[in-house]
Amino acid sequence: MRRPSLVVGAIVTTLALLAPGVQAAKKLRVVVTIPDLKSLTEAVGGDLVEVDALTRGTQNFHEAEVRPSMMLKLRRADALVENGAELDLWADVAVLGANNPNIVRGAAGRIEISRGIPLLEVPSTRVDRSMGDVHPLGNPHFSLDPGLAPIITQNIVDGLSRLSPDDRPTFERNRRAFLERLGEEMGRWTKLMEPVRGAKVVAYHPDVIYFLTRFGLVQVGTLEDRPGIPPSPQHLVQIIRQMKAEGIKVILVEPWNDFKLAQRVAEEAGAKAYVFASAVGGVKGTDNYIATIEFNVTLLAQALK
Repeated sequence: MRRPSLVVGAIVTTLALLAPGVQAAKKLRVVVTIPDLKSLTEAVGGDLVEVDALTRGTQNFHEAEVRPSMMLKLRRADALVENGAELDLWADVAVLGANNPNIVRGAAGRIEISRGIPLLEVPSTRVDRSMGDVHPLGNPHFSLDPGLAPIITQNIVDGLSRLSPDDRPTFERNRRAFLERLGEEMGRWTKLMEPVRGAKVVAYHPDVIYFLTRFGLVQVGTLEDRPGIPPSPQHLVQIIRQMKAEGIKVILVEPWNDFKLAQRVAEEAGAKAYVFASAVGGVKGTDNYIATIEFNVTLLAQALK
C-alpha cells in the first residue's frame, strides 16, 4: 500500500529538482561583442537574460581575433548584441562559423546598438586603409558616453522584446530603474568635472572623444598620427612641442596600448600619463558600466586639478 505514495513522492521530488532548470531555460542566451554591452544588457534584461561577451575590456576591439570559442558561444545564442559603426565587423566572421540562423544579419536576434547614435568624427573625404583605423561612418567608440546610454539601452530593449514580447514591460522597467540611477550619478559627475571643464588632454588612440565631449574636455591630439598605427618619431616630437606650448598635463592611455612610450612622451612634455578605462573591465574595479564611468571621471577630475 505504500508503493503509490512512494512513487508520487519521487515524482514531486523530481519536479522540484527540475524546476530551477526549467526557469533557467526561459532565460534568453545573449552574446555581446564588447563588455560595455554586457553590463548594459544585464541592466536591461535582469533575471531574464544570461549574457556573455566575446572580448575583454583590456583588448583592442579593432583587432579581436575570431576563435572557435567565440563560435561556440554564438552557436547557442538567442541574440547577438553588437556595437556597430564598424567597430566589431569581425563578428560577421564568427557568426558565419557559428552557423546559427538566430543571429545572422537581418534576423530578429541581431541587435545593433548604434542605431540613432549621433556619431562624431565622420570623415568628410574618402577613407582607405592607408589612413589607419578610420571609420567611414564615424568614430564608433561611443559606448562610454553616459549621455548616450538612453539610446543604447532602448535599442537593447527593442531587440530583446522582439525575441520575448511578453517580457517587454520588465525590460522597460529595468531600463528606467537603471537610467534613474545613472541620472543621479550624472549629476554628481558633472559637478565633479565642472572645475576642469575646457581642459585639454592628449589621448593615445582616438577612442575617448565621446567621454571627453560629454564632460566638456578637449582632445587636442593623439600619440598615434594615424589610428591603430604606431606613431613615428617625428609625430611624437610634434606632440611634445604642442603639449609644452599649450601646457597640456595629461595623456590618456588605453590598457592595451604602450604605456611606457606614453610615459616617455609625458616626461618630455612635463605631463603625466594615465591608464584610462576605455571599456568595462579595462582596469581593476571597473566591472560594470557605472563603475567604469566613475573611475574615469575620478581619474580626470584629480589629474586635471
